[in-house]
Amino acid sequence: MTFATAANLARLRENVGRVYRGETRTIDLVLTALLSRGHILIEDVPGVGKTTLARALGRSLSLDFRRIQFTSDTLPADVLGISVFHAASDRFEFHAGPLFANIVLADEINRATPKTQSALLEAMNEGAVTVESERRELPLPFMVVATQNPVEYLGTYPLPESQMDRFFLRLSLGYPTADEEKALLRRGGTERELATLPAVLERDQVFELQEAPERIRVADRLLDYLHALVAATRKAGELRLPVSTRGAQALYRATQSYALVQGRDYATPDDAQAVAEPVLAHRILSVSSDGFGAGAREKEFVKRVLAQVPVPV
Repeated sequence: MTFATAANLARLRENVGRVYRGETRTIDLVLTALLSRGHILIEDVPGVGKTTLARALGRSLSLDFRRIQFTSDTLPADVLGISVFHAASDRFEFHAGPLFANIVLADEINRATPKTQSALLEAMNEGAVTVESERRELPLPFMVVATQNPVEYLGTYPLPESQMDRFFLRLSLGYPTADEEKALLRRGGTERELATLPAVLERDQVFELQEAPERIRVADRLLDYLHALVAATRKAGELRLPVSTRGAQALYRATQSYALVQGRDYATPDDAQAVAEPVLAHRILSVSSDGFGAGAREKEFVKRVLAQVPVPV
């Protein structure tokens, strides 16, 4: 890892931490997703900093940042864009929607109907959308940071398994510590700090950071360990949906990126264990789960797998 890479990561972590005062590990996982070219789903009760964290990341990068506030009447065209007829030119012209940005905050995504949620599937998987039979590429880098309230709340539509699998990782923030919360109360919130938060990385620097994880060394024994974790989900009788190949690729990439965020040019089993739950838990489904909960059973299953699979030494 070069000095420039380490310095850029440190500046980005510090800048986001100026506004978001939760666990440092949460910021590290967000940076892991950014380095991995992945998307994030932040799920928790209202008012614990989900939107603040996403906005802090967006403002820290000199990229096009857009916010989509999802509601029950949000239509796919409100996300993708629409073609409008212009009499002066006697033709239809496409007006791009807010999805055509580098960092897209999909706020309260599960308040939108399934039809509108599905508008993000192609974008998140291929970095492009098809509008009126024409494929349109999205700007690079492209990252969706979605927030959602727990599905037990009124007016929510659970994300289907196919949509969940497109998210690189899922986070649950929890409440801040007592000291951090009291400091937040004394400052009067985060809006003023967010408004003055400077951008610390340019587009080219983001591209360089996203290429760096490919150079992180993963030993053969660690690769065997990662595959053993994935294979354990496929052998378990209590799961009706184990980890897919996409999930295995995400675990490998997240392990590399998390090692980079920790300042190393090689990955360790500790890196794999740090990212396993946020990367894998939302990709599996237990037999006893109805698929509409917060994934408590699935998180516990991942923890058991981590405890049972032998760690290479």
